[in-house]
Amino acid sequence: MLYFTAQARLATKCLKCSSNLLLSYLSIIFPSKIVNKYIVGGRCLNLSKTSLSRRDHTVRRLKLDLPQAIPILSDKEEILDIITTFFNAGKTKNVAPLSVIQLDDPRFSAYSDVPPFDLKDFATTAALEQLRFVSISDYDYELKNLRVDLFETFAVATFTVLQSGMIVDNYSFRGQHMTMNSRATFVMVKHAKWKIVHLHLTKISD
Repeated sequence: MLYFTAQARLATKCLKCSSNLLLSYLSIIFPSKIVNKYIVGGRCLNLSKTSLSRRDHTVRRLKLDLPQAIPILSDKEEILDIITTFFNAGKTKNVAPLSVIQLDDPRFSAYSDVPPFDLKDFATTAALEQLRFVSISDYDYELKNLRVDLFETFAVATFTVLQSGMIVDNYSFRGQHMTMNSRATFVMVKHAKWKIVHLHLTKISD
C-alpha cells in the first residue's frame, strides 16, 4: 500500500540573504517508513534586490515531519474490503453499508444460499440481506480460497464462506445454532469506486 501527498509550496528563508523562499515539495511515503516530505527545489524572492547571483541562493534539502498522509488502496484491496464489509454486517448489525457497496441499478441481480432461491433485484436483495444478518446472533464467518480476477472495468471474486450463528425465534425465544458452508461469486463494476453488481451464493451440501 502506498501513501502520497500532493505537490505543494512552502515558505522559508534563504540561507544567504534571509529573504523568503518559495519551495516545492513532493512526498512519497511507504508503509513502515518514517513519513517525510522533501524539498526538491527553491527560488529566492529577493534576487532582484541583492547583488548575489542565483547560484548563491542555494537551498539545502530539508526534511520535515508530515502530519498526515492519504491511504490509497489497490483495486484488489478495495474489493477485499467490500467483501469483508458485506459479511461484517452480520457481526456488527450495521446493515447500512450493504446499500453502499452494492450497485443500485436495474441490472443488479443476486442468488442467495437461503430461501427464496429465485433471482432477485437490488431492493429485494437489500431487504433480505438486512433481515438475514439482523436475525442471526453470535454471527461469525470465515473466508477461504479467495480469488480476485481484475478486468478493465469489472472484477470477479470467488471464494467459499463458512457462516455460523444462532437463529432466534422471537415468539418462543428459543435459539437454533446454524452452520453453513457456501460457494460465492461476487461480480463488481467500477463506478468511481468498486460496487457489487451481481452475487451468487450456493450452499455446499453436507
